[in-house]
Amino acid sequence: MAELTTLARPYAKAAFEYAIEAKQLAEWSDMLSFASLVVSDEAMQELLTSPHFTKQDQQDAMLKICADRVSDKGTNFIKLLAQNGRLVTLPEIEVLFNFLRSEFEKTVDAQITSATALNEQQITQIKEKLAAKLGRQVETSVEVDADLLGGLIIQAEDLVIDGSVRGQLAKLSDTLNV
Repeated sequence: MAELTTLARPYAKAAFEYAIEAKQLAEWSDMLSFASLVVSDEAMQELLTSPHFTKQDQQDAMLKICADRVSDKGTNFIKLLAQNGRLVTLPEIEVLFNFLRSEFEKTVDAQITSATALNEQQITQIKEKLAAKLGRQVETSVEVDADLLGGLIIQAEDLVIDGSVRGQLAKLSDTLNV
């Protein structure tokens, strides 16, 4: 994983810098997301890892699938990745690009998992408190998981706040077993 990140970082940074300059952050994010999905497909993985297909074959396949979803600059980016044998790094490039974008835009995506459904007021309160804590605008996605028993878990990048009953019971169990 660390090796893929190392290989992907310069490409993600170059794409990000171009996207800022061209004022196309959202477009590039969408293009990278789609290309990442294509590369993650099982059939495409076989094509990209098989010694029977050349870099040109891989490039042609990617461009044929992505033709309607990428710009001319996106096409050039895919060609560059293919020529350098780096198409398999596209999912990691997408992750790094989106991280750079969120840093630039001062935003963070937070996943809220709750034992029960939350109303809009509760979600807004959580977003406001997270924004104050992190100093960034917060975008949320909410999921209900009855297995939590009660409370909620919030994940925003590397921050995890576990206020669930299940989490508290696990901590208590760990304390008692020590």
